Amino acid sequence: MAHILDHRRIPDRRRRPRGGRRPTDQPGVAPLVLMVGKEPDVTSRSEAVLARLRFAVSMVGDADDALRVIPDLRPDLVVATEADSARIRLEAPQNVPVVKIEDSGQDPEALIEEIRRALRLHMV
Repeated sequence: MAHILDHRRIPDRRRRPRGGRRPTDQPGVAPLVLMVGKEPDVTSRSEAVLARLRFAVSMVGDADDALRVIPDLRPDLVVATEADSARIRLEAPQNVPVVKIEDSGQDPEALIEEIRRALRLHMV
């Protein structure tokens, strides 16, 4: 018999300390970033950058999937392709910031800075 995991009963562990911290990180904070998109080059490159920076990353394919998991997953930030970001901004809870990744080769440093800016504004 398959066991279905009820995410509402699992405690939110994102604020607990974990390894791989940078000296400038606040103790116990590892922001959860929800990556949205089906363009494998764009999303895999962005996911690799975020993982190297020690962000917790979860992936979904499109805006429908994102809007379905956001209430239970409670990401700190959503990073979405241009096609999905507008819809997510309109339909997701207002307290979830959305950062758009460009389909054409966006500079990874620019993406990182935009994500950090959105997180700073959101976590104030």
